[in-house]
Amino acid sequence: MTKRLSALAVSAAVVGGFLITSVPAHAATPAGRGAVSTKAAITCNKNQMRQQIAALKDKAARLKQLGETAAAKKALSEAAAIQKKLDACIKADEDASKPFPG
Repeated sequence: MTKRLSALAVSAAVVGGFLITSVPAHAATPAGRGAVSTKAAITCNKNQMRQQIAALKDKAARLKQLGETAAAKKALSEAAAIQKKLDACIKADEDASKPFPG
């Protein structure tokens, strides 16, 4: 009887492991459907991103002069986020041009 229970437990564990590993990756993240495939196809418009950064920095300077420090900080953080994306795009372009990055 105990051999049957242990064999059943092992079988259940094996089947459970198989089911967990066989679930498609996109089913695990329903909020970001197709995130991997769409991110790979994104191209960066570097000039537009630079213009957005400059506009946000100008906006932050104007807001700071008006005494709106919280809104100025928000504009600067948005500019920093765009700058981070721009840096990532530039780095990706540089790495893509090399046959063997390293």
